Amino acid sequence: MKKLLLLVLALLPVISFAQGFQVNLEGEKQIGMGHTGTGLVQDGASVFFNPGAVVMLPDNYFQAGISPLLFRSDFNPSGTNEQYHTANKIATPFTMYVAWGPKSSWWKLGLGIYTPFGGLTNWGNQWAGKYVLESLNLKAIYFQPTLSIKLADYLSIGGGFVYNRGSVDLTQAIPLTNSAGQDGQAELKGSGKGYGWNAGIYIKTELGLTVGITHRSGVNTTINNGDAIFAVPSSLQAQFPQPNTFNASIPLPATSSIGLGFYPTKQWTLALDVNLVSWHVYKVLAFDYKNNTAALQDTYSPRNYQDAYSLRGGAQYKPNNKLALRFGGGYATTAVDDGYVTPEAPDAKRAYVTGGLGYTLNNRLDIDLSFEYEHLMARDQTNIQSQLSGTFETNVYIPGISLAYHW
Repeated sequence: MKKLLLLVLALLPVISFAQGFQVNLEGEKQIGMGHTGTGLVQDGASVFFNPGAVVMLPDNYFQAGISPLLFRSDFNPSGTNEQYHTANKIATPFTMYVAWGPKSSWWKLGLGIYTPFGGLTNWGNQWAGKYVLESLNLKAIYFQPTLSIKLADYLSIGGGFVYNRGSVDLTQAIPLTNSAGQDGQAELKGSGKGYGWNAGIYIKTELGLTVGITHRSGVNTTINNGDAIFAVPSSLQAQFPQPNTFNASIPLPATSSIGLGFYPTKQWTLALDVNLVSWHVYKVLAFDYKNNTAALQDTYSPRNYQDAYSLRGGAQYKPNNKLALRFGGGYATTAVDDGYVTPEAPDAKRAYVTGGLGYTLNNRLDIDLSFEYEHLMARDQTNIQSQLSGTFETNVYIPGISLAYHW
């Protein structure tokens, strides 16, 4: 039973760090161009991609978008021909940006509200890994007020404070059956907050090349008084005290990026971004339960995540002043070492392609559409804690739409 509870408690940090939940859907123009944007000036999404570029926007912006995300994962248990699939649940990452300042001024203010982490996964209660996970609903919402300053016509800087509000709801079966033969169930529910910052530099070179350098700090998210809910046979309820709560501290990683913008003609914009995500902060996590028993002890769970990087490229073609066509793609490494892959987000090396289009409805209103297909390479793993063994393979499908009003 002690081993069972260790698995329950170990789930929460994993879901917060899995690469599959680093959503990366912070702007439709940028998605269409392979998630590039660090070295470009495009729209209000610069609040996220490069605060230093916000003051270089020729207009003020108010924009909002949504990118419904379908996460489809398959699992083949080792030594069998069985196949299990996640249910078709759709997560809804969203963005909202405001960028405002006097015309031709040396400063602009910005505000970003976006969802850099999140996920919605449901394996059901009949699959081989139900004692590891049944379902997960994870949301992290960042609020980022920003100030951007123009130091010269070719150089600007900016930065913002970040407040994170996150929530999680996770369920898994417990191998303790009642008189009706039904499994027990554990549910972990909680919300937390954390603080960080985002800063960037934007440079226009004499060669016409633009350069962006940004850093988004780590955000240490604290969960206090999360609910731990256990449904078990009545004879064992004393070992699972109710009500019960837990505290935990979860360090979300920092990201450093450099981006380049190329402009071979008036119609074409090319972009390249390189990103380093500092996953090494995730080495060990501890959980403190308010009420302990012999079966329910506080846990100290080691992890060995490594830093990961992604390479992104994209292009935009504007045949006229109203229409923009976009395409791109990229590759990302995995931060999860062998032995730590889990069904919450069965992470692996991944490649993706994107496309999109933008249309100017009138002088002040733009609509942008995007679509992304992402494939995670098949990965055969045995988890060192749960001993769940088999091959995961995942595909992700993400359409998106945004509206931008500028003046």
